[in-house]
Amino acid sequence: MQIPILNGIYTDQKSDFRTSYPRNYVPVPKEQGISKGYLRPASGLTKFGEGPGIDRGGINWNGIYYRVMGTSLVSISATGVPKILGDIPGIDQVVFSYSFDRLAIVANKKLFYYDGSEVTQVTDTDLGKVLDMTWVDGYFMTTDGEFLVVTELNDPYAVNPLKYGSSEIDPDPIQRILKLRNEIHALNRYTTEVFNNVGGDFFPFQRVDGAQIMKGCIGNRAATIIGDVIVFVGSGRNEPPAVYIMQAGSSAKISTREIDEILLTYSEKSLSTILMESRIDRGHQFVYIHLPDRTLVYDLASTQELDEPCWFVLTSGLGETGIYRARNYVYCYDKWLCADPITKNHGYLDDKVSTHYGEPISWDFSTQIVYNNSKGAIFHSLELVVLPGRSVVGADTTVWTQFSLDGMSWSQRFDTSSGKIGSRDSRVAWFQQGFMENWRIQKFGGTSGSHMSVARLEAELEPLSV
Repeated sequence: MQIPILNGIYTDQKSDFRTSYPRNYVPVPKEQGISKGYLRPASGLTKFGEGPGIDRGGINWNGIYYRVMGTSLVSISATGVPKILGDIPGIDQVVFSYSFDRLAIVANKKLFYYDGSEVTQVTDTDLGKVLDMTWVDGYFMTTDGEFLVVTELNDPYAVNPLKYGSSEIDPDPIQRILKLRNEIHALNRYTTEVFNNVGGDFFPFQRVDGAQIMKGCIGNRAATIIGDVIVFVGSGRNEPPAVYIMQAGSSAKISTREIDEILLTYSEKSLSTILMESRIDRGHQFVYIHLPDRTLVYDLASTQELDEPCWFVLTSGLGETGIYRARNYVYCYDKWLCADPITKNHGYLDDKVSTHYGEPISWDFSTQIVYNNSKGAIFHSLELVVLPGRSVVGADTTVWTQFSLDGMSWSQRFDTSSGKIGSRDSRVAWFQQGFMENWRIQKFGGTSGSHMSVARLEAELEPLSV
């Protein structure tokens, strides 16, 4: 009997059935003769170098890797060595954009430029505070939460107050401005408006009638572009937060009931500080929602292929929750580069390991409910069909399983090994695993030492009655 493993079930005190998403495992929709999809270990994090401070954001500009770390703008070489280029004050998450000749940085509610030789600040008082920024049609466009502000075409340090624009469909503050298909999307707290460039003597952008969306973004970094769509965490007025996808003047909710339940465990103030980013890689389209104690990931491509929502969870450390220690992905020097949000380390995604900067992490996933029409069954054996033998020398290859008969309390753990390095014919199996009188959920877990992909869970069951 094959038991599904791409997502599982548990229950809570409110008498709800809840979805359990794989943690530190990525669902891959690929038929290989064993199953229609499998779980592979999420990419590990390998140290690339150390910067002058905690990371605040990164970008690839003209083939060179830049980050703001601590209060410094740095360029990082292909060998991971940082070079300090100038001062960027503050501790907030920065925003990068660039024109043909300068790199723009929003930090500490101010706008800075780097022209390849020095860092300078835009000091025109008409600019006001800067919460977000993008470059479009020769302008750097910023927002202070109330207005859309553009710099002068012939002088990016100058701002004309007669050229202010606004997003007025609803009196809610502007949270995020994103450029998609060369149109500006002003994501307000409860609404979104779209603008395109029409020129003129005053504000050169005009609202696109009929493109308004009655959903908005919860924070200044709580939206990202992936492909030709915008994904954001937010809501309409008088609605709880959820995850939406925006395309062609309309929006659709992509968060499941479980994701909504998770978001509701955080306050609006906490959610307003989250960071969202995206990454397209080898058939996956990942959207990352970095929460304070975990990262939720939505795979747009796998969702379309599986025809069901594809979510998973990333954490660091050996606990069931823990801040995920990769932020601000940048593809440069032929690898996906990232940085640690709690140390001065910067690193890269490494599929050869599951550890995070050399430290072990834990993983787990669970099954759907096994049910035999209330007749029960004896569990003679359980076997994970895996790709073993890819661990590192001396790593802990223990893999455990436990079961629950109510979805809340769990049995003791039963241990086995995924096999030492090079043992690619090892089998991960458990025997004499008890029985169930009604229904049962199985959970599996281990640490980064096992580093194995899981294609299928096979169970040998004997019905208790017919």
